[in-house]
Amino acid sequence: MNKSAPIHSHGYWRSLAEAAKDGAYIGQAHREFPVAASEWTSDLSRRHFLKIMGASVALAGFAGCTKQPVEKIVPYVSQPPELTPGKPLFFATGTTLNGFASGIIVTSHEGRPTKIEGNPDHPASGGATSIFAQASVLDLYDPDRAQTLLYAGEPANWGSFLSAMESAMVAQAAKQGAGLRILTGTVTSPSLFAQMHSLLSVYPGAKWHQWEPLTRDNVRDGASAAFGQIVEAQYHFDKADVVVALDSDFLSTHPAALRHARDFAARRRVGNTAPDSLNRLYVAEPTPSLTGAMADHRLSAAAADIALLARELAAKLGVGASANGSNEWVNAAADDLKKSRGRGLVVAGEQQPPEVHALAHAINHQLGNDGTTVVYTTPAEPVPTAQLESLKQLVSDLKSGAVDLLVMLGCNPVFDAPADIDIAGALPHAKLCVRLGLDENETSRYCHWHIPAAHELESWGDARSFDGAASIIQPLIEPLYGGKSALEVIEALLHQPGRTGYDIVRDYWHLQAPADFEKQWRTALSKGLVPAPQPAAVSPVAKPPAAPASLAKAGGLEIVFRPDPTIWDGRFANNAWLQELAKPFTKLTWDNAALVSPALAAREHLENGDMIQLRFKGRTLQAAAWILPGQAENSVTLHLGYGRTRVGSVGSGAGFNAYALRTSDALWFGNGLEIAKMGGTYPLSSTQRHFNIEGRDIVREGTLADFKADPHFIDAHEEPLPGANDTLYKPGEFPYTGYKWGLSIDLNTCIGCGACTIACQAENNIPVVGKYQVGKGREMQWIRVDDYFRGPAESPQVTHQPVPCMQCENAPCELVCPVGATVHDNEGLNVQVYNRCVGTRYCSNNCPYKVRRFNFLEFNAGMTAVQKMVKNPDVTVRSRGVMEKCTYCVQRINEARIAAELADRKIRDGEVVTACQAACPAQAIVFGDLNDPASRVSKLK
Repeated sequence: MNKSAPIHSHGYWRSLAEAAKDGAYIGQAHREFPVAASEWTSDLSRRHFLKIMGASVALAGFAGCTKQPVEKIVPYVSQPPELTPGKPLFFATGTTLNGFASGIIVTSHEGRPTKIEGNPDHPASGGATSIFAQASVLDLYDPDRAQTLLYAGEPANWGSFLSAMESAMVAQAAKQGAGLRILTGTVTSPSLFAQMHSLLSVYPGAKWHQWEPLTRDNVRDGASAAFGQIVEAQYHFDKADVVVALDSDFLSTHPAALRHARDFAARRRVGNTAPDSLNRLYVAEPTPSLTGAMADHRLSAAAADIALLARELAAKLGVGASANGSNEWVNAAADDLKKSRGRGLVVAGEQQPPEVHALAHAINHQLGNDGTTVVYTTPAEPVPTAQLESLKQLVSDLKSGAVDLLVMLGCNPVFDAPADIDIAGALPHAKLCVRLGLDENETSRYCHWHIPAAHELESWGDARSFDGAASIIQPLIEPLYGGKSALEVIEALLHQPGRTGYDIVRDYWHLQAPADFEKQWRTALSKGLVPAPQPAAVSPVAKPPAAPASLAKAGGLEIVFRPDPTIWDGRFANNAWLQELAKPFTKLTWDNAALVSPALAAREHLENGDMIQLRFKGRTLQAAAWILPGQAENSVTLHLGYGRTRVGSVGSGAGFNAYALRTSDALWFGNGLEIAKMGGTYPLSSTQRHFNIEGRDIVREGTLADFKADPHFIDAHEEPLPGANDTLYKPGEFPYTGYKWGLSIDLNTCIGCGACTIACQAENNIPVVGKYQVGKGREMQWIRVDDYFRGPAESPQVTHQPVPCMQCENAPCELVCPVGATVHDNEGLNVQVYNRCVGTRYCSNNCPYKVRRFNFLEFNAGMTAVQKMVKNPDVTVRSRGVMEKCTYCVQRINEARIAAELADRKIRDGEVVTACQAACPAQAIVFGDLNDPASRVSKLK
C-alpha cells in the first residue's frame, strides 16, 4: 500500500475500548461471540439448549413420516418462445439516484425481477453497482408501498383524477397557468424535460421548482464563480498521479462515484500499474469517509476550516493572494501537485461553499490539469435550478395564496426541507395539492390527491448519467399496484392522458433520430444506452474568486450534516437490507447517532449510547452519542434520513431526525452548536465488536518501499494462524484434478462500500434479523467488511477487510461437525449440507474467521406473496436451525458448468462471476480456477 506505515501484523484495533484494553471489553471479547449470541434467550444455558436440541432430533423421525399437503402446479398454456422455464432473462435498463442514472442489467425469473448487476457497457457504472441499486429490488416488493390512489384519504381511481385535472387545467388556461406549480427532485430525464417545456409553453405563468435535500447548489455556484458559466466537471482519476480532496467523498457520495471508484482503483492495483505509478491521495475532512479511509495523508479538520486550507493551498500554487499560516498537510499536498503538473487533481466536496469549488477549479487550471485529469462539459439539458432559492420561492407563493394547483413528483419536502422553511405550514394554502410517490409519507398527509408511483423496474422512462450519457429505463414487470410514472402525470396535465409512458419515451427519441429509428431503438433497449451524441467538452478559463471580507478559523463546536451511508437522505429508510447493513467505521445498524471525537467525548464525559441534547440556532434535538476515531475534535456529525414518522413498518421511528436542526444557511455545516449530556442511554446495535478473531491478524500491510524491496514481504513476515497446523488433514491431501475454485480480494483497492454485502444478500436469499437480534450478535450476512484502526484515536489509519468464508483447505469446521453437514468437495469448496445440520454450531465455534451464521429464528415466516417474489429461485430459502455461510455462489458455478458441458468444453476464466465480485466498484474481488495457471485468480495468488 502507498501509505506511510511500517510492516505491522499487530497493533490493530476495531473499537476505542479495544485500543484502551478496557477490562469489560476484554471480558466480553474473551467469549469469542457477543454475549447472548450463543443462547436462544439470555437465561437459557448451553446445557439446557442441548437438551432441547436432543429432544428435537429424537422427534425428527416422527416429523419425517408426516405427509405433506398436495400442491398442484399448472404449466403455461402457451409458453412464450423466448422464455425457458427455470432459465432467467436479462434486461438492460437504468436506475437513478438524485436524478442521475447508472446502467444496470436486471435478472428476471418468469417475469419477476430478482437481481441487479451493473451494465459493463455503461460509462457511469462500468459494470459496478451501489448498495442502493442492489437493494432496489427489495423496494419493488415492499408491502408498505402505496397501493391505492387516494383523494382526501379515501380510495379513488385514475379516471376521477383525470377529471379533476381536466377541470383544474381549464381554469389555469384562463390565467395562462399563473396558479400552477410543479415540484420535483433533480431531473435529468430528456423526455420529462421535453414535457415540462411543452407544459410551460402552453401555460407560461406556471413555475417548475426543484428540491433535493442533497442539493448540488454549491457545485453549480462554484462553477459559475470560476468560469462565468455553469459547467460540469468530469474527473478522470485514472489519469491522476496526485489527488487532493477538500472534504470530497468522491468514492461514495458523488453522482459519478461508481466510475470514480473504478478509475481510482485502477491506479492502486499492483499488476495493472507499475509500483512507481501508484497514485497518492490527500484528504481533509471533518468526519471519516470512504474516500478519507483510502488517503495516504488524511487531515481531520473542521468543515468550516476547509476554505482556509483551500485558500492556503491555492496561494502556495500561485493562485490568489497569499494566505497566513503554514500547514504541514497543505505543504505536502502543494509540493506533490507541483511535481505532477498536468497529472494532478483537486476536488471539492458538494457540501463545501462555492468559494472552495472555485478555488479547486482555479488550481486545476493553474497546474494544467484541464483537459487531462478534469474535462468540462456543458449540461446536456437546460441549466439546473438553484434549488434552495427555488424552494423558498415556492413556499412564498404558497403562503401568498398564489398557488391553485401544486403537483409534487416523488419528493418529500415536509420531511427533508430545511427546518426554517415552513413547507408544512405552506402546503394547506394550495387550493389543490397532488403528490406522486412510492409511499404515503410525511408530505402525503398534506395533499388532496396521492397517486401510487410505479417503481423504476415497473415503468418506462429515461435519464442521463453524470457524464451526459442517456439510458432508456424499461419495465421488467407490470406495476404491482397500478402505479403511474411522472411522465404519465405530466401528460395528464397536458390533456393527453391516453399516451402511456412507453409512447412518451419512444416519441421523444423518435424525434431525435427519425432516420432508421427502429434499429436505434432496439439497440438502445438491448444495450442500455442511447446511441446519441454526448455533451461537448468546453475549455473555459478559471479565475480565482475574490477574497472574502473575513475568513477566520472556526471556533467552538460545529454541526456537520452528511447523507447516511446506508439510507441516504431517508428515501431508503424502509429498506431492511440497507437498514441492517453496518455503516462504515461505526458499524451501526438500524440507527444513526451524533458522532463525536474522542477528545470531545472525554471533555463531556460521554460514552457510546449516552443521550445528549444538541442546540443549534434556537432548535433542539435529542440524540445518542457515538465516539468515532478520526472525527475532527470540535465537529459533531449527524447523518440525514432517520427519524421518519410515515415510511412503513421497517423505518418508522428509527434513529434521530437531523433535518430538525438543518437550516437554509447551514445546509451542510454551521458553527454555534451546543451540546449537553442528558440522563439515560439509548440502545445502539453496532457490529464493530462482533466476531472477535482472537488475535489472529488477518490484516497485513506495509509501505510502497517495502513492496518494491520485496513483493512477497507479507508472506515473509506472516505468522501462521493459531491452531492452523493442528488439524487432522495435511497440506496436499486434496489432489483437485479438475477445478479448484478460489477468490482473491485486493485490500489495496477495496474502498469498504459494502456493495458486496448487499449483492450477496440479494443473490443468496439472506434474511434480515432486526435491530434486537443484531444487538445479540446474530446478523446473517455471508460477507462482512471489518474496519481496523491503527495509530492515534484522533487520526488513525483505517483498513477495510472484507471477510467471506475462506473455504479453508484444512477446514477446522469439518472436523467437529457430528453429522457431516460441512464437508470438503473435490473442487476446493467447503460445502454446507443444510438438511443434515442439527444446529450444534460446533463449526462456528471452530471457525477462525467467524464467518458462519446460525439461523436462530424463522426469519422468512409470515412473508406476503409479493415479498416472496424477491427470492432467487436458484438458491435454497433456509428455515430456522441451520448453519449458513458463503458458498462462492455455487449456483453460478453450476450454471456455468452446465453450459460448458453442453458445449463440451471447460469453464472459461471469467465465466463464473460471484455476486460480490460483480457488484464491486473497485474490482477488488476476483474469482476463478486456481488450477488454471492463466486465470486471473491464479496469477493473483
